Formats: sequence, C-alpha cells, structure tokens
Amino acid sequence: MPNFRVKKIKELILPFKKDEVELEWMAENNNVILIYTKVNEESFFLQIKKEENYFIIKGDKHTKPSKIAYLQKSLQVFKDYFCNSEDIVSEAFAFKHNALIEKTSLIAFDFDQLLSKIKGRIYIEIGFGSGRHLLYQAQNNPDILIIGVEIYNPAITQVAKLAKSQNLSNIILIQSDARLLLSALESNSVEKIFLHFPVPWDKKPHRRVIAKNFCLECARVLGKNGRFELRTDSYEYFDFTLKQFLNFNTPKFSLKKNEKLEISSKYEDRWKRQNKDIFDLWVWNLDRVCSESNLDDFNFSDITFDTNDLIFLEKNFKNFTLKGDDYFLHFENLYQAKRGLIFKIAFGAFNKPEHCYICVNNKIEFLFKKPFKIKENLKAMEKLKKVLKFHFDIA
Repeated sequence: MPNFRVKKIKELILPFKKDEVELEWMAENNNVILIYTKVNEESFFLQIKKEENYFIIKGDKHTKPSKIAYLQKSLQVFKDYFCNSEDIVSEAFAFKHNALIEKTSLIAFDFDQLLSKIKGRIYIEIGFGSGRHLLYQAQNNPDILIIGVEIYNPAITQVAKLAKSQNLSNIILIQSDARLLLSALESNSVEKIFLHFPVPWDKKPHRRVIAKNFCLECARVLGKNGRFELRTDSYEYFDFTLKQFLNFNTPKFSLKKNEKLEISSKYEDRWKRQNKDIFDLWVWNLDRVCSESNLDDFNFSDITFDTNDLIFLEKNFKNFTLKGDDYFLHFENLYQAKRGLIFKIAFGAFNKPEHCYICVNNKIEFLFKKPFKIKENLKAMEKLKKVLKFHFDIA
C-alpha cells in the first residue's frame, strides 16, 4: 500500500482542493485520523496513523479506490501542502500523471462496474491462474461474456495483457473471492461455472471454495440448463465436491477420468508429467434456488437519533463481536467527526466478510457503498439496527 512517513503535519484546514483531489472532512479517534477524499468520481479515506515519533499517511485498505493512481495522487497532494519536505522520514509511492489514464476495460475494479458490463450469455471461471483455459473459452465463444475471478492481482494483469494482445473483448476480470462474486450476480444468469485445479486443501477442508453455501449459490445463478465443471488432480477434492452436490434433490452428473481437452493449463501439464490422474465432474439440473435478498432491506429510515443518543453511543462504544448461526457483526472502531459518529464495522458471512463505515447523526447512512445483497449481510444489518437503537444494550 502506498504511504509515506513524516515527523509532523501542518494544521488540517478542510475542505481543501487541488486539481482533481478534494480533501473534504475528517474523523478521528486517539490513534487515527481519517480524511474523506474524492478524486474524480471516486471517494475513499486517507488514513493518518499516529506513531511514537512520526505519522504514517496511507490509504485505508477497506475503502481504497479502483485506480491506485488516485491514492498516489492524493498522497502527493497531502505531502506537498500539509507537510514540510524536511520533516519527511520516508516515502513509498511514486505518482505518474499518465497513471490516471484508464489502461484497459477488461478489468473491473468493483462489482458495480462489473455488473454494468454484463449483457447476454455468461461463463465464469474461478481461479483462472495463467488464463489458458479462460482465453480459450473467449476465443471459441465470441458471443459469450467470460468473467474471470482471481484473488491474485498479478495474474489478472497478465491475463488482461494477453487478452488485449489477442484482440479479445468478451472478457471481464475481477479480483475477488468467488463466493462473493456469485452472491452479487442475478439468479439464473450464468450458463457455465468452471473451477479448474483449485487448491485441494486436503488438511484444511474448511478453506475450500466448495461448501454447502457455494453449491447453493451455484444452483441459484446457473440457468435452467446451466452447468458447473470441476477439473482436478485431487481425488479427495473430486469426491468431496460430488458429495456436496448430492445433497440436491435431482442432480445430474458426468464423471470422467484422464479426459484429454484441447487446452491444458500449466498445472495440468505438471501433473501429467508426474503421471497423476485428472478427474472431471460436471453437475447440472440443480434445484432452483430463489434469492431472498432485497437492496431495500438496507434501509435505516425507521431509526433516528438525537444529541443525547449520540453522546450515549460514544460513551458506551466498545470493540465487540456478535455471532449468529451463519453471520457475524463486529464493531471495530469509532471516530468522531463534525457530521456525527463514524463506526467501522465488519459483518456478513464468516467466509466472506465485508467492511464498511457508517455515519450516525440524526440517522444512519453508509459513507461509501451499500453492502452486497446476500442474506448474511441482511441479517447483520438487522442486528446493527437493534444494537444502535438500544444503545448497545442487547450486545
């Protein structure tokens, strides 16, 4: 994360604007100052952390902008106008003006951007790695949008370059947990889901992407004839996945061993050199699953606060976690601002938590984007309403 260290900073007089960077207002507690920052169409927090002999200025990791150049430019402006050069201890960022130019439309930086590009037929590949199979699918299915989800950013950048060099435009890549991606998609919107050579996690099966909730999400997003395809060198993972999908009422399967495909990943090539078996599992005809979520349920209009409420909330705030059967709500931090109290919370499903900031004044509002519409988030937000309404008494 880009950052710099400085011995002292000048008085923060906000709002402040320079070029496309706007530093609008701040919130603080004993250890951290948050500065609400806007660059062009995006908003995020700059974070000033107080250390013993200096300050660290960096981006808040849970609100970071889609383009790293936005953060770098903001740090540059803050350093130029709120710090003296002789007080700079170190810096680890380098802003280039041409970095603000959008380099490719093949990468989506958030789900809103991805969803806005979805039209027509969809395939999804989870953990595409070097991208051989994903690029093959894009080449052979020009009328289908291929969505690639990967947790490693270097893989995303490399595959985007390869796609561009091959003049492929029916690809969108995103850095995310696949389970969260599926949660953001509409029901019956996907034709195929590929999961090729996932990490088997034989000694830590709880870390596998395959689980009951994942299978339910596959059933929800796959269309009537939609299909899930697993290819793996791990018989244990193959068997585990089969058993998970057998929990549906009338699933249909295709099981193959050592099937030769037209395209082979680098991992598959490695396993074949080691004479390992390769297993394929195709699954379809899954029970139809309807989404219970509704964005309107993230509405806090029925709760209001007065000055005494805010004083009581601030006085009684503590770092604590509430857990339900399939969700949690964790209060991480509280910040004071002129516009009200700023709470940082983590919440949602245990295997795909979200973080957000909410502002509590006479009402509750999200500072940035609303959470994704999954049932675990809805349950957490209902609990949040009750906790704030009763001033932490139900915690």
